[in-house]
Amino acid sequence: MRVDVLALQSFYASPLGQTAQAMAGRRVLDAWGDCKGLDVLGFGYATPYLTPWLPTARRVTALMPATQGVERWPSCGPNLACIGDEDRMPFTEAIFDRILCVHALEEAENPRVLLRELWRLLAPEGRLMIAVANRGGIWARAESTPFGQGRPYSRSQLANLLSDSMFQPVAWSRALYGPPLSWKMATGGAAETWEGVGERAWPAFGGVILVEAVKRLYADSLPGQGRRVLLAQPAAARF
Repeated sequence: MRVDVLALQSFYASPLGQTAQAMAGRRVLDAWGDCKGLDVLGFGYATPYLTPWLPTARRVTALMPATQGVERWPSCGPNLACIGDEDRMPFTEAIFDRILCVHALEEAENPRVLLRELWRLLAPEGRLMIAVANRGGIWARAESTPFGQGRPYSRSQLANLLSDSMFQPVAWSRALYGPPLSWKMATGGAAETWEGVGERAWPAFGGVILVEAVKRLYADSLPGQGRRVLLAQPAAARF
């Protein structure tokens, strides 16, 4: 059962949630910049991380799982959020240049089915970024936060899952080195100190793993099954 959208709203309205958004969101922006002229999809509960692209991207859409619930987003202007099933998303093939998944994979009913559906929606030159709770970090044990729910991942588990779903990881990073506590020593400006020290002293223990991956158009052959075969590439339709 996924975390309810109201609980996610409440978390990101708190000092701890705002700190999580700032620290993890910085990694996303470092990787993707302003996404100028691109079509961007956020799946799961990605709206806190999508907002910086509203002025620059060609289109920004937030898709939330039916089992989670949906909120109106953004609060001002036309609504850009919708609801759908993780195995049947309401978009045509190869439509998005960037797909960001936050609070998505950990509670997916079938992670491979979800990733194959995201593969279908991603343009051939597109990029997927997933933020998941790090199995070796303390945030995965903090059940009072959304990062403490569902199934956390190690880097190797995530790499294998992506490879099985025809994605090639190209970049890795981590965030949230501070403790998952709403104390002044862990939020606000203090979080910057935690991030800096954590990256240098214990880089493997960030609370969140972020991986950027590209879409593969070749399926690896199984032993004894002959050579690799080029899959049909979907047309780049627009909605």
